[in-house]
Amino acid sequence: MRERAILDACEALLARKGYDAMTIGDIAQDAGITRGALYFYFGSKQEVVTALVARTVEHLWERSRATARSDDPRRAVDAAMRRTVELWTAHGLVMRTAIDLSLTVPEIGELWSRTADLFIAAISAVLEKAGVPAGAGPDRAPAMARALCWMIERSFYHASQGSRAELQEASDACAHIWLTSAGLG
Repeated sequence: MRERAILDACEALLARKGYDAMTIGDIAQDAGITRGALYFYFGSKQEVVTALVARTVEHLWERSRATARSDDPRRAVDAAMRRTVELWTAHGLVMRTAIDLSLTVPEIGELWSRTADLFIAAISAVLEKAGVPAGAGPDRAPAMARALCWMIERSFYHASQGSRAELQEASDACAHIWLTSAGLG
C-alpha cells in the first residue's frame, strides 16, 4: 500500500511540477511519509519514476494482449485504437515521461522497448490477418508494424498534450494509415 501511495504521489507531482522540478522530498511529503521511509522503498527519484513507468507499462501490456485476437483486421484496428486513446488519456503523462527518459535511463528505455516490441508483434499479427505477408523486407508485416508502432507513439505523444479531441484525431489518422497499409483503406 505504501509503495502504491508513493507511485501515486509521483504521478500527481509529474502533473504539477514535471520530472525535473520534482524532488524526492516532494514525493515523500505527497505520499504522507518521511524521506527516510521513502528511501526504504526507493533509492532515488529516478527509481520511483522507473517503478511508476513499470506499473504503467504492465497496464499497457495487459490491455494490448487482446489486439491480435480478433479474426477481423478492421475490428482489431478499431479496438486497438480505442484502447490506445483510453491508455493515453489515463496515462499520457507517465508515457510521455517514459519516452522522454528512455534514452537516458536504461531501465526505462528497456521497459519502453519491450512494450514497443509487444505492440509491434500485435500490429504485425493484424497486418498478416489482412493478407500482408510475413518475413523480411519493407513491404512485409514486421517492418510495416515497426513503422506503424513508432508513428502511433509519436502521434499520440503530441496529441496527449492537448485535448481528448486531439487524441481522437490522432487515433482516426493512425487507424486510416494502418488500414491503408493493410490494403483495407
